[in-house]
Amino acid sequence: MLFFGLKHLYLFLMKKRHEQKLIVLAIVLVATFNIPLILLFDSQQSIWGFPAVYFYVFSIWLSSILISYFILKRHYE
Repeated sequence: MLFFGLKHLYLFLMKKRHEQKLIVLAIVLVATFNIPLILLFDSQQSIWGFPAVYFYVFSIWLSSILISYFILKRHYE
């Protein structure tokens, strides 16, 4: 069947938009986990008792999990 209807086309476009958001998130993560950028935070400073580099890596990781959760949550509504 070639014609699925407007509702199915709308769901396909929504899915494509959310896939694009996840691809952009992946590209941003590759850029933020790049070694020269991580080495900017490699110092003796500590944030809440954690070294700055650990705080940077785990905060970026946690934020990426939350962003992808909200993107996928909106997709399945």
